[in-house]
Amino acid sequence: MNKAAIITAFLMLFSGVPTVAQTSLPNMTVVSIGDGDTLRVRNQQGQAITIRLGCVDAPEMKQTPWGQQSRTRLGQLLPVGQTVQVRSIERDRYKRLVAEVFVNNRSANLTMVQEGQAVVYRQYLQGCSSTKDQFLQAEANAKQQKLGFWNQSQPVMPWDFRRGKKNTQPATTQTQVQSCDRSYPDFCIPPNAADLDCRDISYRRFRVNQPDPHGFDRDRDGVGCER
Repeated sequence: MNKAAIITAFLMLFSGVPTVAQTSLPNMTVVSIGDGDTLRVRNQQGQAITIRLGCVDAPEMKQTPWGQQSRTRLGQLLPVGQTVQVRSIERDRYKRLVAEVFVNNRSANLTMVQEGQAVVYRQYLQGCSSTKDQFLQAEANAKQQKLGFWNQSQPVMPWDFRRGKKNTQPATTQTQVQSCDRSYPDFCIPPNAADLDCRDISYRRFRVNQPDPHGFDRDRDGVGCER
């Protein structure tokens, strides 16, 4: 190695500029979706790995209808066969790989929070220390807009639900379902939401039932925001 190359390497090491090795993440392939924060992937050696999305917590499947909506949305973001990049954080007590999953340079963990399909898991937010402010701001925005899980008056946090706490509000499950526009069964948009178009949401190629008040399905083929 010549002198110039040595100096360049030294400067990169101590200047905080990430090298290729520091920024590259391993590619893995999505095999299946468990729930709103769990999936199975296969690494480049062919090994199957269970991933628990780090820094976030999705509604439990028994938290109707939020758990199923969260699972559906994660499956749309990370469809089976999708190549993803995985930033490992740690192993949890169940031996799952806690990680941040990226597709097209976008964090699926953060997207789930932005859309109200998961909440920030503050107890474990140190796993995303460099972007924790983005996660917290994303949650605040979703809560203010009553997106997804936040579209209820007294949401029970997933970790509280696992400990046995139930929603004490008198509304029935049917009432909760009706608080989401039935034109869009794959995610929750409040019936009284301001007019939206495809530029206002990150969902793509989702099911649409008529009357489609936001006009996501212009060609009326039952699929919204196809481009």
